[in-house]
Amino acid sequence: MADLRINEVPVSPDLASFREGFGQRFLLTVDAEEEFDWRAPLDRHQHRIDAVPALRKFQQFCEGFGVAPVYLVDYPIATSLGAMDALRGPIEAGRAEVGVHLHPWVNPPHDEEVNTFNSYAGNLPPDLERAKFMALRDAIEKNFGAAPRSFRCGRYGAGANTAQILIEGGIAIDTSVRSGFDYSADGGPNYRDHPLRPYWLDRKAGLLELPLTTVYWGPLGGLGPWLYPRMWRVPQLRGALAHARLLDRIPLTPEGVSVKEAIRAIDVAADMELPILVLSFHSPSLMVGNTPYVRDHDDLDAFYDWWRAIFAHLALRGIAPTGIGEIMDAVTLA
Repeated sequence: MADLRINEVPVSPDLASFREGFGQRFLLTVDAEEEFDWRAPLDRHQHRIDAVPALRKFQQFCEGFGVAPVYLVDYPIATSLGAMDALRGPIEAGRAEVGVHLHPWVNPPHDEEVNTFNSYAGNLPPDLERAKFMALRDAIEKNFGAAPRSFRCGRYGAGANTAQILIEGGIAIDTSVRSGFDYSADGGPNYRDHPLRPYWLDRKAGLLELPLTTVYWGPLGGLGPWLYPRMWRVPQLRGALAHARLLDRIPLTPEGVSVKEAIRAIDVAADMELPILVLSFHSPSLMVGNTPYVRDHDDLDAFYDWWRAIFAHLALRGIAPTGIGEIMDAVTLA
Protein backbone atom coordinates (compact mmCIF):
# COMPACT_ATOMS: atom_id res chain seq x y z
CA MET A 1 0.00 0.00 0.00
CA ALA A 2 1.05 3.61 -0.57
CA ASP A 3 2.85 5.19 2.37
CA LEU A 4 0.49 8.16 2.60
CA ARG A 5 -3.11 8.97 1.71
CA ILE A 6 -3.36 12.07 -0.47
CA ASN A 7 -6.25 13.48 1.56
CA GLU A 8 -4.37 13.12 4.87
CA VAL A 9 -2.10 15.82 6.26
CA PRO A 10 1.41 14.33 6.49
CA VAL A 11 2.61 14.54 10.09
CA SER A 12 6.26 14.68 9.05
CA PRO A 13 6.22 15.35 5.31
CA ASP A 14 8.96 13.69 3.31
CA LEU A 15 9.87 16.83 1.38
CA ALA A 16 11.36 16.32 -2.07
CA SER A 17 14.71 17.77 -3.05
CA PHE A 18 16.03 18.45 -6.54
CA ARG A 19 19.40 18.20 -8.18
CA GLU A 20 21.81 21.10 -7.89
CA GLY A 21 21.16 23.71 -10.55
CA PHE A 22 17.45 22.94 -10.95
CA GLY A 23 16.65 26.30 -9.33
CA GLN A 24 13.08 27.54 -9.24
CA ARG A 25 10.71 26.45 -12.00
CA PHE A 26 7.05 26.78 -12.90
CA LEU A 27 4.66 24.18 -14.26
CA LEU A 28 1.62 25.21 -16.30
CA THR A 29 -1.26 22.74 -15.89
CA VAL A 30 -4.57 22.80 -17.74
CA ASP A 31 -7.62 20.94 -16.44
CA ALA A 32 -8.75 19.89 -19.92
CA GLU A 33 -12.42 19.09 -19.42
CA GLU A 34 -15.92 19.35 -20.80
CA GLU A 35 -18.07 22.45 -20.43
CA PHE A 36 -21.04 22.32 -18.07
CA ASP A 37 -23.10 24.67 -15.96
CA TRP A 38 -21.10 25.17 -12.79
CA ARG A 39 -24.21 26.44 -10.99
CA ALA A 40 -26.41 23.44 -11.80
CA PRO A 41 -26.40 19.96 -10.25
CA LEU A 42 -23.92 17.62 -11.89
CA ASP A 43 -25.30 15.62 -14.78
CA ARG A 44 -23.79 12.68 -16.62
CA HIS A 45 -25.14 13.82 -19.98
CA GLN A 46 -25.58 17.61 -19.92
CA HIS A 47 -22.20 18.79 -21.12
CA ARG A 48 -20.40 19.97 -24.26
CA ILE A 49 -16.87 20.01 -25.65
CA ASP A 50 -17.19 23.13 -27.80
CA ALA A 51 -14.00 24.67 -26.40
CA VAL A 52 -11.77 21.89 -27.73
CA PRO A 53 -10.67 23.86 -30.85
CA ALA A 54 -9.40 26.62 -28.55
CA LEU A 55 -6.80 24.21 -27.17
CA ARG A 56 -4.87 24.55 -30.44
CA LYS A 57 -4.69 28.35 -30.13
CA PHE A 58 -3.57 28.17 -26.50
CA GLN A 59 -0.93 25.57 -27.33
CA GLN A 60 0.48 27.77 -30.09
CA PHE A 61 0.42 30.75 -27.74
CA CYS A 62 2.44 28.84 -25.12
CA GLU A 63 4.93 27.60 -27.69
CA GLY A 64 5.70 31.22 -28.52
CA PHE A 65 6.97 31.62 -24.94
CA GLY A 66 8.79 28.29 -24.80
CA VAL A 67 6.24 26.87 -22.36
CA ALA A 68 5.08 23.25 -22.64
CA PRO A 69 1.70 22.92 -20.88
CA VAL A 70 0.58 19.78 -19.11
CA TYR A 71 -2.95 18.95 -20.25
CA LEU A 72 -4.70 16.96 -17.53
CA VAL A 73 -7.36 15.32 -19.66
CA ASP A 74 -10.71 13.93 -18.53
CA TYR A 75 -12.82 11.33 -20.33
CA PRO A 76 -14.87 13.53 -22.71
CA ILE A 77 -11.65 15.21 -23.85
CA ALA A 78 -9.65 11.98 -23.97
CA THR A 79 -12.19 10.55 -26.41
CA SER A 80 -12.59 13.73 -28.49
CA LEU A 81 -11.23 13.56 -32.04
CA GLY A 82 -10.76 17.32 -31.96
CA ALA A 83 -8.61 17.15 -28.84
CA MET A 84 -6.52 14.37 -30.33
CA ASP A 85 -6.03 16.41 -33.49
CA ALA A 86 -5.04 19.53 -31.53
CA LEU A 87 -2.74 17.95 -28.95
CA ARG A 88 -1.32 14.66 -30.16
CA GLY A 89 1.29 16.32 -32.39
CA PRO A 90 2.63 18.70 -29.70
CA ILE A 91 2.67 15.86 -27.16
CA GLU A 92 4.62 13.59 -29.49
CA ALA A 93 7.04 16.45 -30.24
CA GLY A 94 7.60 17.24 -26.55
CA ARG A 95 5.97 20.68 -26.78
CA ALA A 96 3.21 19.55 -24.38
CA GLU A 97 2.52 16.71 -21.98
CA VAL A 98 -0.62 14.79 -21.13
CA GLY A 99 -1.92 13.68 -17.75
CA VAL A 100 -5.08 12.29 -16.18
CA HIS A 101 -7.99 14.36 -14.84
CA LEU A 102 -10.78 12.24 -13.39
CA HIS A 103 -14.34 13.59 -13.44
CA PRO A 104 -16.09 10.46 -12.16
CA TRP A 105 -19.60 11.51 -13.17
CA VAL A 106 -18.72 11.49 -16.90
CA ASN A 107 -16.19 8.64 -16.75
CA PRO A 108 -17.15 4.97 -17.25
CA PRO A 109 -18.00 2.61 -15.71
CA HIS A 110 -21.17 4.44 -14.66
CA ASP A 111 -22.05 2.38 -11.59
CA GLU A 112 -22.61 5.14 -9.04
CA GLU A 113 -25.33 7.68 -8.38
CA VAL A 114 -24.40 11.11 -9.68
CA ASN A 115 -24.33 13.48 -6.71
CA THR A 116 -21.98 15.91 -5.00
CA PHE A 117 -20.46 13.36 -2.63
CA ASN A 118 -19.66 10.94 -5.45
CA SER A 119 -18.19 13.74 -7.58
CA TYR A 120 -15.11 13.43 -5.36
CA ALA A 121 -13.60 10.26 -6.84
CA GLY A 122 -11.88 9.44 -3.57
CA ASN A 123 -15.29 8.85 -1.99
CA LEU A 124 -16.12 6.03 -4.40
CA PRO A 125 -15.63 2.34 -3.55
CA PRO A 126 -11.97 1.50 -4.30
CA ASP A 127 -12.77 -0.92 -7.12
CA LEU A 128 -14.96 1.64 -8.87
CA GLU A 129 -12.42 4.47 -8.45
CA ARG A 130 -9.75 2.15 -9.85
CA ALA A 131 -11.90 1.05 -12.79
CA LYS A 132 -12.70 4.65 -13.74
CA PHE A 133 -9.07 5.71 -13.47
CA MET A 134 -7.81 2.78 -15.55
CA ALA A 135 -10.45 3.34 -18.25
CA LEU A 136 -9.34 6.96 -18.55
CA ARG A 137 -5.62 6.24 -18.35
CA ASP A 138 -5.89 3.62 -21.10
CA ALA A 139 -7.99 5.92 -23.33
CA ILE A 140 -5.39 8.69 -22.98
CA GLU A 141 -2.48 6.41 -23.86
CA LYS A 142 -4.34 5.01 -26.87
CA ASN A 143 -5.63 8.30 -28.25
CA PHE A 144 -2.72 10.64 -27.46
CA GLY A 145 0.15 8.22 -28.02
CA ALA A 146 1.77 8.72 -24.61
CA ALA A 147 1.45 7.05 -21.25
CA PRO A 148 0.35 9.73 -18.75
CA ARG A 149 2.62 10.25 -15.74
CA SER A 150 0.66 12.94 -13.90
CA PHE A 151 -2.76 13.09 -12.29
CA ARG A 152 -5.19 15.59 -10.81
CA CYS A 153 -8.48 14.44 -9.37
CA GLY A 154 -11.49 16.40 -10.54
CA ARG A 155 -12.68 18.81 -7.84
CA TYR A 156 -9.34 17.97 -6.13
CA GLY A 157 -11.25 14.97 -4.77
CA ALA A 158 -8.52 12.47 -3.93
CA GLY A 159 -9.23 9.96 -1.18
CA ALA A 160 -7.85 7.19 0.96
CA ASN A 161 -7.20 4.80 -1.94
CA THR A 162 -6.16 7.22 -4.67
CA ALA A 163 -2.40 7.07 -4.13
CA GLN A 164 -2.31 3.28 -4.39
CA ILE A 165 -4.39 3.38 -7.57
CA LEU A 166 -1.99 5.92 -9.09
CA ILE A 167 0.99 3.74 -8.26
CA GLU A 168 -0.71 0.78 -9.94
CA GLY A 169 -1.39 2.97 -12.98
CA GLY A 170 2.19 4.15 -13.43
CA ILE A 171 1.63 7.74 -12.30
CA ALA A 172 4.74 9.56 -11.04
CA ILE A 173 3.22 12.89 -9.94
CA ASP A 174 -0.08 13.67 -8.27
CA THR A 175 -1.21 17.28 -8.26
CA SER A 176 -4.61 16.97 -6.60
CA VAL A 177 -3.65 18.81 -3.42
CA ARG A 178 -4.81 22.43 -3.36
CA SER A 179 -2.98 23.65 -0.29
CA GLY A 180 -4.89 26.15 1.82
CA PHE A 181 -8.35 25.06 0.61
CA ASP A 182 -11.01 23.03 2.39
CA TYR A 183 -13.69 21.09 0.47
CA SER A 184 -15.01 19.08 3.40
CA ALA A 185 -18.30 21.00 3.70
CA ASP A 186 -19.87 18.84 0.99
CA GLY A 187 -17.83 15.68 1.44
CA GLY A 188 -14.53 16.57 -0.20
CA PRO A 189 -11.01 16.60 1.23
CA ASN A 190 -9.55 19.28 3.48
CA TYR A 191 -6.17 20.51 2.21
CA ARG A 192 -6.00 23.48 4.57
CA ASP A 193 -2.89 22.23 6.38
CA HIS A 194 -1.16 20.33 3.58
CA PRO A 195 2.39 21.35 2.63
CA LEU A 196 2.96 23.74 -0.24
CA ARG A 197 6.33 22.25 -1.15
CA PRO A 198 6.58 19.02 -3.17
CA TYR A 199 6.67 15.93 -0.97
CA TRP A 200 6.74 12.19 -1.39
CA LEU A 201 3.54 10.22 -1.06
CA ASP A 202 5.61 7.08 -1.50
CA ARG A 203 9.32 7.55 -2.11
CA LYS A 204 9.96 3.84 -2.76
CA ALA A 205 7.20 3.66 -5.37
CA GLY A 206 8.25 7.01 -6.85
CA LEU A 207 4.96 8.85 -6.31
CA LEU A 208 5.47 12.58 -5.74
CA GLU A 209 2.88 15.12 -4.60
CA LEU A 210 3.12 18.47 -6.37
CA PRO A 211 0.58 20.78 -4.71
CA LEU A 212 -0.99 23.65 -6.60
CA THR A 213 0.57 26.92 -5.53
CA THR A 214 -1.44 29.15 -3.21
CA VAL A 215 0.25 31.70 -0.95
CA TYR A 216 -0.77 34.25 1.65
CA TRP A 217 0.20 37.87 1.00
CA GLY A 218 0.20 40.96 3.21
CA PRO A 219 1.48 42.04 6.63
CA LEU A 220 -0.52 39.19 8.16
CA GLY A 221 0.67 36.71 5.55
CA GLY A 222 2.75 34.78 8.06
CA LEU A 223 -0.44 34.11 10.03
CA GLY A 224 -2.40 33.18 6.91
CA PRO A 225 -2.37 29.39 7.26
CA TRP A 226 -3.67 29.74 10.83
CA LEU A 227 -5.88 32.82 10.57
CA TYR A 228 -7.56 32.44 7.17
CA PRO A 229 -9.37 29.13 7.86
CA ARG A 230 -10.69 30.48 11.16
CA MET A 231 -12.62 33.17 9.30
CA TRP A 232 -14.71 30.73 7.28
CA ARG A 233 -17.89 31.73 9.13
CA VAL A 234 -17.30 35.40 8.28
CA PRO A 235 -16.15 35.57 4.64
CA GLN A 236 -16.80 39.33 4.72
CA LEU A 237 -13.85 39.63 7.08
CA ARG A 238 -11.61 37.83 4.60
CA GLY A 239 -12.69 40.32 1.96
CA ALA A 240 -12.12 43.24 4.29
CA LEU A 241 -8.60 42.11 5.16
CA ALA A 242 -7.78 41.65 1.47
CA HIS A 243 -9.22 45.08 0.63
CA ALA A 244 -7.14 46.60 3.43
CA ARG A 245 -4.06 44.85 1.99
CA LEU A 246 -3.50 43.03 5.29
CA LEU A 247 -4.10 39.41 4.29
CA ASP A 248 -5.01 37.75 1.02
CA ARG A 249 -4.99 34.14 -0.12
CA ILE A 250 -3.82 34.01 -3.74
CA PRO A 251 -3.84 30.89 -5.91
CA LEU A 252 -1.79 30.99 -9.11
CA THR A 253 -4.59 30.96 -11.68
CA PRO A 254 -6.06 33.52 -14.09
CA GLU A 255 -9.54 32.51 -12.90
CA GLY A 256 -10.61 35.16 -10.40
CA VAL A 257 -7.08 36.41 -9.74
CA SER A 258 -5.81 39.67 -11.21
CA VAL A 259 -2.38 40.15 -12.76
CA LYS A 260 -1.36 42.33 -9.83
CA GLU A 261 -2.43 39.68 -7.32
CA ALA A 262 -0.70 36.90 -9.23
CA ILE A 263 2.54 38.88 -9.41
CA ARG A 264 2.37 39.37 -5.64
CA ALA A 265 1.91 35.62 -5.23
CA ILE A 266 4.86 34.84 -7.51
CA ASP A 267 7.04 37.18 -5.48
CA VAL A 268 5.97 35.55 -2.22
CA ALA A 269 6.57 32.06 -3.63
CA ALA A 270 9.95 33.11 -5.03
CA ASP A 271 10.99 34.58 -1.69
CA MET A 272 9.88 31.35 0.02
CA GLU A 273 12.24 29.55 -2.36
CA LEU A 274 9.54 27.15 -3.48
CA PRO A 275 11.26 24.87 -6.00
CA ILE A 276 8.21 24.58 -8.27
CA LEU A 277 5.28 26.95 -8.76
CA VAL A 278 2.20 25.16 -10.11
CA LEU A 279 -0.21 27.28 -12.16
CA SER A 280 -3.59 26.04 -13.33
CA PHE A 281 -6.89 26.84 -15.03
CA HIS A 282 -9.86 25.06 -16.60
CA SER A 283 -9.89 24.66 -20.40
CA PRO A 284 -13.52 25.89 -20.79
CA SER A 285 -12.15 29.35 -19.93
CA LEU A 286 -10.48 29.34 -23.34
CA MET A 287 -13.88 30.06 -24.91
CA VAL A 288 -16.31 32.88 -24.21
CA GLY A 289 -19.34 32.07 -22.08
CA ASN A 290 -18.30 28.81 -20.43
CA THR A 291 -17.05 30.06 -17.06
CA PRO A 292 -17.64 33.12 -14.86
CA TYR A 293 -14.09 34.24 -15.66
CA VAL A 294 -14.45 34.64 -19.44
CA ARG A 295 -17.88 36.10 -20.12
CA ASP A 296 -17.09 38.06 -23.29
CA HIS A 297 -14.33 38.72 -25.80
CA ASP A 298 -12.80 41.44 -23.65
CA ASP A 299 -12.44 38.88 -20.87
CA LEU A 300 -10.81 36.44 -23.30
CA ASP A 301 -8.33 39.09 -24.42
CA ALA A 302 -7.62 39.84 -20.76
CA PHE A 303 -7.10 36.12 -20.13
CA TYR A 304 -4.30 35.97 -22.69
CA ASP A 305 -2.87 39.27 -21.46
CA TRP A 306 -2.75 37.73 -17.96
CA TRP A 307 -0.53 34.96 -19.24
CA ARG A 308 1.72 37.38 -21.14
CA ALA A 309 2.26 39.41 -17.97
CA ILE A 310 2.80 36.34 -15.80
CA PHE A 311 5.27 34.72 -18.19
CA ALA A 312 7.18 38.01 -18.31
CA HIS A 313 7.29 38.32 -14.52
CA LEU A 314 8.35 34.72 -14.05
CA ALA A 315 11.19 35.32 -16.49
CA LEU A 316 12.13 38.49 -14.60
CA ARG A 317 12.36 36.48 -11.39
CA GLY A 318 14.48 33.83 -13.11
CA ILE A 319 11.79 31.15 -12.80
CA ALA A 320 11.94 28.97 -15.91
CA PRO A 321 9.23 26.66 -17.27
CA THR A 322 9.45 22.94 -16.63
CA GLY A 323 7.53 19.75 -17.32
CA ILE A 324 6.66 16.45 -15.68
CA GLY A 325 9.53 14.59 -17.32
CA GLU A 326 12.08 17.20 -16.31
CA ILE A 327 10.80 17.27 -12.73
CA MET A 328 11.09 13.50 -12.40
CA ASP A 329 14.58 13.59 -13.85
CA ALA A 330 15.60 16.32 -11.39
CA VAL A 331 14.06 14.99 -8.19
CA THR A 332 16.46 13.06 -5.98
CA LEU A 333 15.39 9.72 -4.56
CA ALA A 334 18.12 9.43 -1.95
